[in-house]
Amino acid sequence: MPLNIVVCVKQVADPDYFNEITIDPASGRIRREKVPSILNPMDENALEEALRIRERFSGKVTTVSMGPPQAKEVLDWALILGADEAILLCDKAFAGADSLATAYALAGAIEKLGEVALVLCGNAAADGDTHQVGPQLAELLGMPHATYVRQIDFKDDETLTLTRAIEYGHLTIEMGLPALVAVLAEINVPRQPTAEGIMTLLEKEYKEWQADDIGVPAANLGLDGSPTRVAGMYEQKIERRQKVLTGTPEEMVKAVIAELRNEGLL
Repeated sequence: MPLNIVVCVKQVADPDYFNEITIDPASGRIRREKVPSILNPMDENALEEALRIRERFSGKVTTVSMGPPQAKEVLDWALILGADEAILLCDKAFAGADSLATAYALAGAIEKLGEVALVLCGNAAADGDTHQVGPQLAELLGMPHATYVRQIDFKDDETLTLTRAIEYGHLTIEMGLPALVAVLAEINVPRQPTAEGIMTLLEKEYKEWQADDIGVPAANLGLDGSPTRVAGMYEQKIERRQKVLTGTPEEMVKAVIAELRNEGLL
């Protein structure tokens, strides 16, 4: 049962360096020049799940991303890990896209690829964390979808059995193919790159598509196609009073208790 699988991936700022992101006071825009970029962590889980499904049933894994030229780095990483081909949607027409405009672009690319049995993506991106692109993309593709998925099984060649994380438990559902599934990090542990994967990178197919290549109306792309806008940004600064206590542990404990009583907190 060969399956054509598409994995939607995104390049994001490394969450380990979020404390180094600052805001330009003049423009109000985020400055992340010194912050390294990586493949969105949950998207890497989605890719790993796609590779495992391909290993089980055969087929093809295609990764698709929308972003600037440097986003090729995460697609190269996906190819090294085992994806068969990668497509970067790169055009100034895509700039400023919110989740809906992003979904329109991805949907156009997936429809251009032809018959796709399964679309996988991370449940959320580490930067925007909207949880919206997956469901919006499924709606545009006319596919059933499930989010917060932590396990994927196959009942038969045309039916998935999915385990979704819900509050205080889990929910098991069945879904027919083609379908879109947004996965959580707990679904698997992504594999590490191999020397063989690095050596085969140049042998795999990499494509760049522009807005004209995917057949989506300009009104649905980029800033013009984004019904949500960032009205402004600000850096939250929390100032606290500080007091250094000295003395023995017993003396400092008594001083803390006295201070809390003075503030009406005890």
